[in-house]
Amino acid sequence: MAIQKLEHIGVQVRNIEASKGFYQGMIGLELLDEFDHPDGDKKLAFLGFNGEILVELIEGYDSDLPTEGKVHHIAFTVKNIEQERSRLHDLGVTFIDEGINTLPNGAKYLFFAGPDGEWLEFYEPASNYSK
Repeated sequence: MAIQKLEHIGVQVRNIEASKGFYQGMIGLELLDEFDHPDGDKKLAFLGFNGEILVELIEGYDSDLPTEGKVHHIAFTVKNIEQERSRLHDLGVTFIDEGINTLPNGAKYLFFAGPDGEWLEFYEPASNYSK
């Protein structure tokens, strides 16, 4: 298994600008990256400190979830996402997205379900690629 660390927690938000202001001004996190998701329906912002992402804000999913349902996913950093996808497939894991997705910054990710349907993400940062 190639888990390297907890990557980030994805949080669904109604207004990404207001949420960025809160997490920066009230919590003290730094805005590390932001962009539109390639599907065109979502906006993403990554916040943390010392260059480490802690929170991913996601605007564009269902923002009418109950208060305890705002966490969208838990992400773990992996070294070789293709190998990890094959390993999960062989173990019979249920994938939320069948393929591996690539973000505009070159990072790759895939979503799969935990035993109670919770969304989990394996995330390979763009810096791991030598292309």
